Amino acid sequence: MIVEPAPAKLNLSLQIVGRRTDGYHLLDGLVAFADIGDVLMAEAAETTHLAIEGPFATGLSAGPDNLVQRAAATLTAAAAAAPGAALRLVKNLPVASGIGGGSADAAAALRALQRLWGIDLPANHLHAIAASLGADVPMCLSSEPCWIAGIGDILAPLPDLPEAGLILANPGVPLATPAVFKLRSGSFSVPKRFDIPATAAALAHSLAATDNDLTEAAEACVPEIAALRRHLAGLPGALLARMSGSGATCFALFASRAAAEAALSPLKAAIPAGWWAAAGGWHKGSASAVVARHP
Repeated sequence: MIVEPAPAKLNLSLQIVGRRTDGYHLLDGLVAFADIGDVLMAEAAETTHLAIEGPFATGLSAGPDNLVQRAAATLTAAAAAAPGAALRLVKNLPVASGIGGGSADAAAALRALQRLWGIDLPANHLHAIAASLGADVPMCLSSEPCWIAGIGDILAPLPDLPEAGLILANPGVPLATPAVFKLRSGSFSVPKRFDIPATAAALAHSLAATDNDLTEAAEACVPEIAALRRHLAGLPGALLARMSGSGATCFALFASRAAAEAALSPLKAAIPAGWWAAAGGWHKGSASAVVARHP
């Protein structure tokens, strides 16, 4: 059996810097991955089918429109082969929550099925397949920190980020990305890139000069996001609290994993029942090398 982690994607910063004629917004920002995420398992079978389990499996379709199923079908067509696979997705991350869960799942499926089926596509071919599934899927293939540009399809990989701890939290309200972009108003930002510093505190300081330009629009859709950010910012040891992507998941940055784990209990005691929170650190190494932490 092949086991692939699907790490959560975090937009540490996100600037909206323009808009294309086809309506897609142009982005710039810093993306990293947490060792909190879903897990995908694959083993040989006569036909390809998907089963979903885990705390956020309810209501998530395992049919052909699921990104994992689409990834399998696209890879099968690209390889001009018709093997099968029994796929099992452990859904640990909230759905429609701004941390690339579906995209990470699709990327995990591409990695797992290449290994299971003995397919070795050229990197540019695999990247094109990933891009056909969604703008976030290519960056999730490697699950490594990077600066993003374009619609999220232009990636500039980075060295490892400084050691840090993370808490991810979500108010239990799915939030569709198109609705957030539709509400966004105001002028466009300029890119705010910086040299990656050596400590978590310095990283938080550099990030404080940036923002997530979708926060105001997301909070208009889901007011609980503002309360969640306040809870995170008030935690002992929190260096920075911010929303990720189009929301509603937010994160807090800490100096160490131990500091994040220590702050998780007071956060869970403070937030309403039904809200989700998990502690961890950065995802390390290649996406195939690390088993995701179960919240």
